[in-house]
Amino acid sequence: MRAGATFDRLALAAGFAFLYGPILLVVLYSFNESRLVTVWAGFSTRWYGELWRNAQLMEAARVSLVAALASATLATALGTLAALALTRPGGAVRGLLAAMIYAPLVLPEVILGLAFLLLFVALGIERGLLTIILAHATFTMCFVTVIVKTRLARLDRSLEEAAIDLGATPGRALLKVTLPLAAPAIMAGFLLAFTLSLDDFVIASFASGPGATTLPMRIYSQVRLGVTPEVNAISTLLLAAVGLALLAAAALGAGLGAPARNEGRG
Repeated sequence: MRAGATFDRLALAAGFAFLYGPILLVVLYSFNESRLVTVWAGFSTRWYGELWRNAQLMEAARVSLVAALASATLATALGTLAALALTRPGGAVRGLLAAMIYAPLVLPEVILGLAFLLLFVALGIERGLLTIILAHATFTMCFVTVIVKTRLARLDRSLEEAAIDLGATPGRALLKVTLPLAAPAIMAGFLLAFTLSLDDFVIASFASGPGATTLPMRIYSQVRLGVTPEVNAISTLLLAAVGLALLAAAALGAGLGAPARNEGRG
């Protein structure tokens, strides 16, 4: 029994080392004094200073942040509306809507990216920041819908009905009762959509144009010519941003498991 437990621990440790070891090396060598990324020459924050003077990487970071914020906002609004529609009676229409919304969850990103490219070309839309935002919002909307729908399905509908009985219009009851109770899920969906947009490479490659290059695309193009310390530094900052967003989303999403039937009473 003890031998089996020891083997399980070793296998788990090996798995974590395989998954996170390379990431830790990227973070470690971002503080390397040497320009050679494989030779450790002492601790230094020199490359973070050099990073701020790298105009191409900074512009790519700006494009990624703007696209992530805009697409996450749009995806959260559309995903919340879709979740509201899916939690209302609808029969076959609701089933068809759910299938259309959840399709990006199972479709390969290459197929989605190609579909976006063909759509933008057919409509004559010049590819750039706007097309990246539209593509990312469409892609991440399904994730927001799943999270918000889970929360709405657990809410007590009698709270909204009671507000209507007390004189509130359906719209006011939605704004004053339903949405505040679903706020943690909405914010968690926003953070998840922001994270997915920030580190997306495949869809952005199809939807972007010459005037809009996201940070993952810029990093990939530079790595093909060789890894530089600035790439390690920007990758570390990107990891930190994604990690903080995921932790915040997890903290907000943890409240979704709590019983919601009695919320608003008392």
